[in-house]
Amino acid sequence: SAISFLERLCLTWMFFFMMCVAERTYKQRFLFAKLFSHITSARKARKYEIPHFRLKKVENIKIWLSLRSYLKRRGPQRSVDVVVSSVFLLALSIAFICCAQVLKGHKTFLNAAYNWEFLIWEAALLLFLLRLASLGSETNKKYSNISILLTEQINLYLKMEKKPNKKEQLSLVNNVLKLSTKLLKELDTPFRLYGLTMNPLIYNITRVVILSAVSGVVSDLLGFNIRV
Repeated sequence: SAISFLERLCLTWMFFFMMCVAERTYKQRFLFAKLFSHITSARKARKYEIPHFRLKKVENIKIWLSLRSYLKRRGPQRSVDVVVSSVFLLALSIAFICCAQVLKGHKTFLNAAYNWEFLIWEAALLLFLLRLASLGSETNKKYSNISILLTEQINLYLKMEKKPNKKEQLSLVNNVLKLSTKLLKELDTPFRLYGLTMNPLIYNITRVVILSAVSGVVSDLLGFNIRV
């Protein structure tokens, strides 16, 4: 019993250590995204002591897009996504087991010690996933902030009125900004759950399993069938 307890303790520590590493990576991504969103604002750039430039030239827009792409790919990507996907699948598996136990006998569900252990694991994993979902969602908002490009377009229109001799050059920059706005909208992947990268297969399995399990539990508890 002591050896089994130590083995489970070591495995739990290793698992939660990997989750802490993944959370640290998400925090770094959020910090990079936050600083990136401030480089076009003179006041915020001065506050955080970072470079500042406006998107009033085609070269500046190229630098802005290249910097955005570089920061989004900075740091470990695949390994962190594997950890997050593993945590998500583990939480999904535990939820499915708990739903099956409830369907088997919801009155005696809390009498078993392993069910309490499942509930503790599920709560810990859900808290971790909620934390990552919050960080991932805020990071995506910073990188997908189209208002920066719209603000620069308004500034260009105002400059066209003040400097009609540079209207052709400013119109070119404005067209590039419009294309950049469309590009940012197209780059958003459809398989994202609050900032967490979702594999299409995992996404479909999750939808089917969760809906089926929840439908079965609700039908058992309420006493009538629910089709989802």
